[in-house]
Amino acid sequence: MADFVQNSQTKSAIRELAEPIADVATFNSIVQSVITDNPFACVLYMSAGVTHDPVEKTKEGYTVKVIYQDTDAKIVGNLSDKFSTIAGFNAGATAILANTALSTAHGGTPVRDTDNEAFSATLKCHDPNGELYMVNFSRGRVTLTSYSDEAIRTRVETWADTVTALA
Repeated sequence: MADFVQNSQTKSAIRELAEPIADVATFNSIVQSVITDNPFACVLYMSAGVTHDPVEKTKEGYTVKVIYQDTDAKIVGNLSDKFSTIAGFNAGATAILANTALSTAHGGTPVRDTDNEAFSATLKCHDPNGELYMVNFSRGRVTLTSYSDEAIRTRVETWADTVTALA
């Protein structure tokens, strides 16, 4: 299995994945499992009088990629569109593929370029020791930032070793 390797003195570590995460459903399943199952044993905390969940999604983005092909399957155009939710990503992809005006303007038939689509989500986690750290998931890597206790990296790495898509 791939290991997280500390990449600077500011305590961040990156795990480059052997293969990109296959699709948005798999990606969402991984992210939601961290939020729901709390495998890093994070704890509730209060900040400015507001109670925060142990793990919170602070940012996410999903990019649809479409290529337009002529009758010889030659690429005659492309489109990239970013959405802030998976629902928007899925609805946007459907709308783009159905947009005949875009197809006509490109002079080709739209085809999803799923291999080049991008997904990312950042989770904020509150460790029992009081530290707040971030885990950022993207299609090709997992980044752990803003931690100082090596036990945090060990917990994240141990969990990641159990997730096939994060090998």
